[in-house]
Amino acid sequence: MSDPAARSELVTVRDFIRYAVSRFNAAGLFFGHGNDNAWDEAVYLTLHTLSLPLDRLEPFLDARLLPSERDALLDIYRRRCEERLPAAYLTNEAWLGEHRFYIDERVIVPRSFIAELLQEQLTPWVEDPWSIESALDLCTGSGCLAILTALAFPEAQVDAVDLSPDAIAVAERNVADYDLQERIELIRSDAFTQLAGKRYDLIISNPPYVNAESVAALPPEYLHEPEMALGSGDDGLDFTRIILREAKKHLSENGLLVVEIGHNRDALEAAYPTLPFTWLDTAAGDEYVFMLQAADLPD
Repeated sequence: MSDPAARSELVTVRDFIRYAVSRFNAAGLFFGHGNDNAWDEAVYLTLHTLSLPLDRLEPFLDARLLPSERDALLDIYRRRCEERLPAAYLTNEAWLGEHRFYIDERVIVPRSFIAELLQEQLTPWVEDPWSIESALDLCTGSGCLAILTALAFPEAQVDAVDLSPDAIAVAERNVADYDLQERIELIRSDAFTQLAGKRYDLIISNPPYVNAESVAALPPEYLHEPEMALGSGDDGLDFTRIILREAKKHLSENGLLVVEIGHNRDALEAAYPTLPFTWLDTAAGDEYVFMLQAADLPD
């Protein structure tokens, strides 16, 4: 996407954002890692690259850019189009609400509906946030949900589990950024295998849940993410089955299990017709995150 004319003719922030939108649309980019359209992606990448506040575009639209700034913008636009890298990998950051996390290609880009539920401290299902004394984030990836869990429940000691040593390394950086090393323990484990004898008041998980057909049809942007963090068998429920089989022995008597399962609600309810799933309301609807109480889970 080398374009000498762009460097010489584009002058202001407004010019560069317009140019980026045109290039992104022409390249047929897929937006599913924080932004959902070319305009928002262009604004984010532009403001981030120029070290400007991400929530204040208007005052800077007609600011003229230095040659070095023009080069930096054209380069990040080029990489987004040619390499099809998600924006989070280009900027090494991802946001869940007001919380920023370090991200690179060792972990999946955070995009969990559980995050918004944690911002509300799982109300009304958790009546007293201070009563949660132990929690588990299974498949922690970058550690973002473990961190949000610790922030939501001030008395909780949180175990953050992932099989990938790369993910644990990224999560360690994020935990340190939030100064939560005393409250979050990072554990390398294949599901519950390294958690023998441990019980929790709350288990949350955003596990792999993409079915085989959907994995085969993923846009190029998703192929930069760790494969083990996406697919989960033919129907997308392989890891969820492990959770449902093992969770009860790791929950306290009144413990809660909260799991995100993508577009698999129908398949899950068909596979477990006797389980009394409670589907939690999120910004996208009530089809993506289920809750079960310990008493409802199979022994």
